[in-house]
Amino acid sequence: MNQVKIPRSHPRYESLLLREKIIEGYKKGIVVLPGLIAHGRGEAFDYIIGEKTQDFALKAIEAGVAMLLLAERPVVSVNGNTAALVPAELARFSELTGIPLEVNLFYRSREREEAIYKWLKMHGAPKILGVYDERIELDGFESMRRIVSVEGIYSADVVLVPLEDGDRTEALKKMGKKVITIDLNPFSRTAQKADITIVDNIYRVLPLMINEAKRLIDADREELTRIVSSYDNKRILSEAILFIRDRLTRLGEQGVFV
Repeated sequence: MNQVKIPRSHPRYESLLLREKIIEGYKKGIVVLPGLIAHGRGEAFDYIIGEKTQDFALKAIEAGVAMLLLAERPVVSVNGNTAALVPAELARFSELTGIPLEVNLFYRSREREEAIYKWLKMHGAPKILGVYDERIELDGFESMRRIVSVEGIYSADVVLVPLEDGDRTEALKKMGKKVITIDLNPFSRTAQKADITIVDNIYRVLPLMINEAKRLIDADREELTRIVSSYDNKRILSEAILFIRDRLTRLGEQGVFV
């Protein structure tokens, strides 16, 4: 497969690198065409926040990892874009924490499920649910995301849902589950409905989550509980939105455009 060589000197090196990962994922049958559109929407928000991990995201990352480590039955939901962008990081996080991955797709086909499963396995994921294990349909919404693993999302108390759609986030909340999301758009229904919203690029978030898991994995439950109980998602979303407002105002006043 021919892949565009992007010089590291390019001012948008990482952004273009992620585009190539998404395109490669599409060619492998992991990503669907609407996933390319979704990635472009996220890329626009990444430009707006300065293509850097901001303080509000770091606070959410710490709380998210603490919540996952406190959970009795946590699971990480994986769609095509997530698998294409951070497969090795997902595998490492799963291996480090013992939290399984679950393939869960809006645009579902058996071929695509199996392609993602093999891709994650190739990158070292120790346990992948949602493809070859027992599955069940959730009540409350109509998309194909309703098909979940009995051992995974169906039984989970905490679900990490990167690059998610709002319908399933709402359905999971109605089932009494805690939801952590990674979403560059703080205005999205998913971001607004989740218990913890990490407003940042998943490409930057996963390595930081791995580092945070290494730091907190031996922490006692009292410390983890303190981190989660002191977290306020509405405040974090407000910080993200105000940051966007202030940054765009400042750039506008300077005559600088993103």
